[in-house]
Amino acid sequence: MPSWNDLLTELQESARSNNGIPDYDGIRRRYLTDLQSHTGRDTILYATCFASREATQPITSIVDEDMTGFMTVVHGLRNKNLDLILHSPGGSLEAAESIVEYLRLKFRHIRVIVPQLALSAATILACGADVVALGKHSFLGPIDPQILVQTQLGARYVPAQAILEQFEKAVKECEDAKRLPAWIPMLSQYGPHLLVACENASALSKTLVTDWLTRWMFKKNADRDKRAEKIARWLADHKHFKSHGRHIPRSQLKKKGFNIEFLEKDQTFQDLVLSVHHATTHTFMGTGAGKIIENHLGKAFVKLMQQIQFPIQVPMPQPTFPQQPTPSAPRPPS
Repeated sequence: MPSWNDLLTELQESARSNNGIPDYDGIRRRYLTDLQSHTGRDTILYATCFASREATQPITSIVDEDMTGFMTVVHGLRNKNLDLILHSPGGSLEAAESIVEYLRLKFRHIRVIVPQLALSAATILACGADVVALGKHSFLGPIDPQILVQTQLGARYVPAQAILEQFEKAVKECEDAKRLPAWIPMLSQYGPHLLVACENASALSKTLVTDWLTRWMFKKNADRDKRAEKIARWLADHKHFKSHGRHIPRSQLKKKGFNIEFLEKDQTFQDLVLSVHHATTHTFMGTGAGKIIENHLGKAFVKLMQQIQFPIQVPMPQPTFPQQPTPSAPRPPS
């Protein structure tokens, strides 16, 4: 497997024969094609730049627009078995639901491969697979939903369960009227619908995970309903994990009953997965790409950032610009 530095060298070499521009797309796609050739399964990459560079949340999140990307890369695929390489911080629960339902209509067996992180709604998406492939360096995350709340410090994402627990605590403590002035500034931030929205979001995340695990990952287990419900409650337990950003290792997931495949069981498979991941990360760091949805045939849906950076130190051609004409004096109004 090419290491991070090996891929950096490979990109530098490609730049010397390409007018100083590293061949990010060609190298990434070559490893994606090699992975598909090894597994014999249709292969799709869904990755964002959230772990490698600063980015605004919409471009790194799972959103409804991603369906366009998945429709683009699924078109033309003929295999009924899919490998989905997933690297995402999460996003919209509803968007994740639509993606899973779409992919399950197109493919008979889905393996989600997590080379590093699949958190929040991306964890929920992974629960729609038949099996999840994880390395020692791979992590899922809690699924307690985050609610966008307008505060005096601006808009912030807050755990829905934390809002509910805080309100319960306020109700209890405000039985003592002396404590009411301390709670009023916090309670004033709650809109009339917020508590119901938190309850519904929390219920939806657990419902989706329970339903999908029952239908696919645990479909051959006699206790599938009980097992799926237990895992959904555990993943959604904000009190247990303390932080929405906690990284859950495969050892804990395996212990809870997840159907986990160890990446290193097939060393060639792991090497190719990590090569795709490293090449993708280099693409994010060296180009304007912020999100890549791509298949092994080279079809891709790419969202671009505003600012482009080139961290690889290779000779770059000097840009040339056409000479601008001298502006003429404005005409007087007629």
